[in-house]
Amino acid sequence: MTATHLDPATVARLVDDAVTAPSMHNAQPWKFVFRTGSGVLALYGDPERAMTRTDPNNRALHLGCAAALFNLRVSAAWNGLPVRVRLLPDDSEPWLLATVAFDGTAGEERELASLHDAVRRRRTSRYPFGDEPVPDALLDGLAAAARMEGCRLTVPDTWHIDTVLGLVRDAEHREEIDPLVRAETAAWTSRVRGATGGRRDGVPAAAFGPKSSAGPAPVRDFGRAGPVPDRGWAVFEKRPQLALLGTSGDTRTDWLHAGQALERVLLQATADGLATSMTSQPLEWPELRWTVRDPVAAVGHVQMVLRLGYGPAGPATPRRPVSEVLEVREIRELP
Repeated sequence: MTATHLDPATVARLVDDAVTAPSMHNAQPWKFVFRTGSGVLALYGDPERAMTRTDPNNRALHLGCAAALFNLRVSAAWNGLPVRVRLLPDDSEPWLLATVAFDGTAGEERELASLHDAVRRRRTSRYPFGDEPVPDALLDGLAAAARMEGCRLTVPDTWHIDTVLGLVRDAEHREEIDPLVRAETAAWTSRVRGATGGRRDGVPAAAFGPKSSAGPAPVRDFGRAGPVPDRGWAVFEKRPQLALLGTSGDTRTDWLHAGQALERVLLQATADGLATSMTSQPLEWPELRWTVRDPVAAVGHVQMVLRLGYGPAGPATPRRPVSEVLEVREIRELP
């Protein structure tokens, strides 16, 4: 199929898969523009959905948009559509993060089609996981998935897991005394269970997970600032199984590769029957981020901390409709 044969309805289906990707506070900081004449789909970051306090350089925004880009690649492969992706194609448009051309001459990514079933099953789980260890074979597969996107996934030793968990606690305390961080988090969360008010973004109270009844939990607690009715309590695993996703550099291009690697790892983990969650709290503070890296692993810059295990998948979080994130333009020039 060439670009001229691709219709907006097909593009809408691809974008509908893309927007199931995770993003910081579920802000969904992406915009898509499809140019019917050229058949190019452009992915933009949305500055109105940026976290100006906790993500001032928009690193997390890039990760979320890149995760959506990877989902789009999976959807295209499942639909038999070869695509050609260009990252940061125009220096004069800093919010233009990637273009996707539906090019019949591009190489197919057939192996991605097998991940399509996991696109809508992937959830962020803030619930306790069991103590059953993730088999080495599955961890090796997740590491291979990260390498296919040019990144590394490493499993830290026990001593470094303790270090990372300590940094998470440190970041939480910093958040508690920073009114701007608290306000930013509050703007993207709902504290009433089941009452979304029609909102199609952010983190609803139903996705907070239970409070930990035995020490700090290894997940971001969106309910720390106040009580949430009927939230409940639970005992979390004493030794969470963590993995660090990293890149050799720390440029915008590295962030876009990391976001695609992140989603590839999450989808593969979902396909393997694993539950997952992420924490970026210590990565949001420059003075803590460098310490997150494992000094015995060759990972220059940690982009995300993942928690893996066996447990509840977690509830679905809302998504904006495609009509809000996709614009169709009847023009021919490339972005």
